[in-house]
Amino acid sequence: MVWQKTLARPVTFTGIGLHQGRPATMTIFPAAVDTGISFVREDLTPRCQVSALYDKVRDTSRATTLGDGSAVFSTVEHLLAALRGIGVDNALIQLEGPEVPIMDGSAAPFTELLLEAGLRPLAAPRAYIVVQRSFEYREGDQWMRVTPGQPRISYTIDFPHPLIRRQRYSVTLDTVSFRREIAPARTFGFLKEVEYLKSQGLALGGSLENALVLSDDGVLNPGGLRFPEEFVRHKILDAMGDLALLGMPLLGRVEVGRGSHDFHLKFIRQLMCRKGAWRLWVPPTYNREPRRSWSFTPAWEGAPA
Repeated sequence: MVWQKTLARPVTFTGIGLHQGRPATMTIFPAAVDTGISFVREDLTPRCQVSALYDKVRDTSRATTLGDGSAVFSTVEHLLAALRGIGVDNALIQLEGPEVPIMDGSAAPFTELLLEAGLRPLAAPRAYIVVQRSFEYREGDQWMRVTPGQPRISYTIDFPHPLIRRQRYSVTLDTVSFRREIAPARTFGFLKEVEYLKSQGLALGGSLENALVLSDDGVLNPGGLRFPEEFVRHKILDAMGDLALLGMPLLGRVEVGRGSHDFHLKFIRQLMCRKGAWRLWVPPTYNREPRRSWSFTPAWEGAPA
């Protein structure tokens, strides 16, 4: 039995928003048992709070954006991956604007400061979504599957660029592996694409300080790559952040080919509607109903409304 965890103290991050290019401030507070991860916009009236669950996703173009009414919370995936990667179940994330600060384009700054703040166990065990039967979803050349087994992600990408081409990476989902192998991997883009996005009023905060930028034949960042396969490692980071929107850890082996934020979310929706592919596991000694606000039909018998 693993106890739920929250932060030992609040942590504040400051930086720039990737798309609007404006200063971004975010404070993460400890939260109580079974409240999960949620975002709140303190700069809006009335104050708006949104749970980090997949039925709250507003947009998946270029990043994962949550929303409710006029309140949006953009580029949440790196932060959610960091929280899931180190085992934080409950936290309240306060934003002073619409974007999570991009930091260096990876999850490493979030991971290290969160661990420095420390984690605190809570008096309730953690619930899990357990994969019982293999399930695969395909759309064109994109595919994603889960199979029963110990938590692990394998990802394959294929880009027509000499520094990328076909890359595959696989990692066990534990805190040590996440911190060393996945958290430092930065988001990446191509110079021509970046120039186009900026002309459209997007990626205004993007720079060589918070993203890997590729020309036709190389990487423009002076320090080069952190890993030979940094590109596919970052795709694993994105997938972990999107899978965190299930609201609890997924126990199973995940494999992805040529995925994207949009495709990850499509897969999650399809999986949750597949009765028998998974089950909710709550420790039998803990008499409670799991926290959930999913809008899709639950796939287990006798689910709470």
